[in-house]
Amino acid sequence: MVRCLCAYCYVYDNSTRWPDTTGQLCTAALYAGIAPIVRTPSKDPRYVSRILDGGALGVIVPHMRSVQDAKDLIGSRSSTNGLPHFQYRSIPAKVANPVINEGTLVIPMIETLEWKAYILLIGTIDLIAETGIPSDYDNSRLTEAYETIIAVCKKAGIWVGVRGLHSSSVRWERTVMAATDGPILLAGATARAKVMAVLNSKVVKSRQIDETDVGNKA
Repeated sequence: MVRCLCAYCYVYDNSTRWPDTTGQLCTAALYAGIAPIVRTPSKDPRYVSRILDGGALGVIVPHMRSVQDAKDLIGSRSSTNGLPHFQYRSIPAKVANPVINEGTLVIPMIETLEWKAYILLIGTIDLIAETGIPSDYDNSRLTEAYETIIAVCKKAGIWVGVRGLHSSSVRWERTVMAATDGPILLAGATARAKVMAVLNSKVVKSRQIDETDVGNKA
């Protein structure tokens, strides 16, 4: 609900929660009107199918290295009757199946230079680690990788997403992940602490003034 009120378009779960908690989070996101997208441990259908059946509207599959890896992601969904996507209601398969197929995102994640000619979500942190330039977000090799991927995506009419973007010198096309919940929580708590510190200093100053006035009157 908080993420919905903050006007985020989707919520991305990348954690150790599995599998029941992930399903609960996906269901909550659906009811809040935002799209739950989950990073799978691997391309194994046993993971992907359970995540989707739990309420996810998309999966991000990491460490894609080849065209064959992408082809392996293409599969068939089981019946979606009675699942969270339709609020557990029974919907005729001829109606439900096309809707679910159209609404499900399968997002390969590029985290090595081996895949930079092929596409989709760029995992910046792992990419620069694999490239041997950890934390060097302004390195020309990273910029070149971004530009190559984005150019290929644009030519193919495919959206490109960026995760872990720290450089303002690189252009992106469609979607950028804002942050994970930890940094967001820390940033909010830190900002609030600064507000409270200012308020506290005003209260202390006010008390000192009051005590001075009392002393003068005495």
